[in-house]
Amino acid sequence: MHKRAKSGPKCIGSKILKGLVFLATFLTFLVLFFLIGYILVKGVPHIKPNLFAFQYNTDNQSLMPAFINTVIITVLVLLIAVPIGVFSAIYLVEYAKRGNKFVGVIRITTETLAGIPSIVYGLFGMLFFVNALKWRQSILAGAFTLAIMVLPSIMRTTEEALKSVPDSYREGSFGLGAGKLRTVFRIVLPSAVPGILAGVILAIGRVVGETAALIYTAGTVPEIAEQMLESGRTLAVHMYLLANEALYMDQAYATAVILLILVIGLNALSSFVAKKLAKGNGNGEN
Repeated sequence: MHKRAKSGPKCIGSKILKGLVFLATFLTFLVLFFLIGYILVKGVPHIKPNLFAFQYNTDNQSLMPAFINTVIITVLVLLIAVPIGVFSAIYLVEYAKRGNKFVGVIRITTETLAGIPSIVYGLFGMLFFVNALKWRQSILAGAFTLAIMVLPSIMRTTEEALKSVPDSYREGSFGLGAGKLRTVFRIVLPSAVPGILAGVILAIGRVVGETAALIYTAGTVPEIAEQMLESGRTLAVHMYLLANEALYMDQAYATAVILLILVIGLNALSSFVAKKLAKGNGNGEN
């Protein structure tokens, strides 16, 4: 009797919580599949060869210039933000003294910057990069603006990934005579690669899907930017402008499909690189 009274309420509570977890999971996947299915159904029938022409005009509404500009901006943003974010996180976790007030200020500032709306970054980029530095509306101005925007998330995810590496890894490396720098770059950093790549993937998704900040900084010219100081629209901006005009909704849905494929492809590439790096690190240790 005592055992039954003790386990009964706990059993019911566990079943309720388990049911809520399964319900939340089901609703999440349902919404996800609905969105993907809706985009594919509305967009795939309108994907035609003229959408991939290298010259945009009012007859084809080609997305190829915007696609190329998107890839260029994404690569530039990663080249700027990833090294700065990763090295900053390494300093905060591995080198900075615990309880350091300067480190506390950095963390608070990073968390604050992560919550600022993208349009505020766009206005900053327009005032600083476009007007003050005289870069005009250009790919370079857009890339630097987005790099500042995704830098906090890369720093935070890298910091958490480094903290998740067990201290026994560091102690074992020090015990074998390795120095601090060698331990960080040969032991700690490779072990944290999956977590770092998760932050990079989130950054890629935000860069590819950004519109507000790029309208103010990169511009809306529907041509391939041949130089870094030339204006050019990305896929997200291209889709927004087509939908905003309300005359090319079919092309906007087709652009959404290509944008979805691009994000999935970049995420798959990032995961592939992470696995290769982790495998190479494992072979090196063996």
